Amino acid sequence: MRVIVVGAGALGTMHAWQAVERGHEVIHLERESEARGASVRNFGLIWVSGRAAGEELATALRARELWERIGADVPDLGFRANGSLTALRTEAELAVAEQALTLPDAPERGFRLLDAEQTRAANPALRGKLLGALACDRDAAVEPRTAQPALRAALLAGGRYTFLPGREVREVIGERAVRDDHGDVHTGDLVVLCTGAWTGGLIRELAPELPVRRVRLQMMQTDPLGEPLTGSVADADSFRYYPAFAGTALEELKALQPQPPVAAAHRMQLLMVQRRDGGLTIGDTHEYDHPFAFDVDEDPYEHLTGVAEELLGRQLPRIRRRWAGVYAQCTDTTRVVHRERLRDGVWLVTGPGGRGMTCSPAIAETTADLTNL
Repeated sequence: MRVIVVGAGALGTMHAWQAVERGHEVIHLERESEARGASVRNFGLIWVSGRAAGEELATALRARELWERIGADVPDLGFRANGSLTALRTEAELAVAEQALTLPDAPERGFRLLDAEQTRAANPALRGKLLGALACDRDAAVEPRTAQPALRAALLAGGRYTFLPGREVREVIGERAVRDDHGDVHTGDLVVLCTGAWTGGLIRELAPELPVRRVRLQMMQTDPLGEPLTGSVADADSFRYYPAFAGTALEELKALQPQPPVAAAHRMQLLMVQRRDGGLTIGDTHEYDHPFAFDVDEDPYEHLTGVAEELLGRQLPRIRRRWAGVYAQCTDTTRVVHRERLRDGVWLVTGPGGRGMTCSPAIAETTADLTNL
């Protein structure tokens, strides 16, 4: 078969990977010279720990297996099974972690509760005042800025893959064909549109009632820390944003420990991941109301810096980069992804939200199964 994939972010690249893995030819179109959206403006987290029980967790666990397998074949992905620690600084936060340990699927998530001494032994860079941490051994990471180019290089080496950057698809022609803005028509046996947060133009024409919203986030990256951050780190505000932690303990946390005004206004949590060069990627915020600002707000960065420095017990290195990103999320946030057959042989796959980097290999695998690739 010949598969036309539109969009070279994490989701589109993994659909191309699945098709080539199954022996098919792929024509891969991307309107930019490289993916520039949420697929590169993220933490690179393969985040299993906080996923909702059921389909979402199953998808994340399957994706975690696939990431590790692909990472063994493509070392430049920078895959590492580094796990995560959610730092606990109050008794109310500790209670949420203890409740998480009672979940029937806690062993699948790799949950363990560490005291302060065990936390510092696991991640010596955390020198701040802590009661302990909730560890998740199934969490992992890749390098977001280089993951898609590394995957494409591996695909190109196989001989059944063609990448066409700088090609914006303007029209779907009949069944299984698209026309790009160069006037070229690309015909195949299957067309998969993975256009991410680009939900206007052609996508609006094809799916005018698309149940997807756009979400904006702010993040930053530091100079090298000068020491290893052995695993990914979250603060306990992350409990508020991941469905696995819902329950009475979380409600008590919200009542006893409201977020600071800046964190509440920007719907914030701290996530912190060390890059291969030693720098830290730190975020993030969540903004849902359109239109989004064209600039970034400094207050969230100050809050994130303060929380990160409290956990590390030291000053952060110089901030090297700040950025905003936008991703597509299903309006029904319990859905892992929106997958729609627009017409015979033409599918739209979008809206994984903050799960995109984590779940993209398994989402692509399911698409391949549904379309009989």
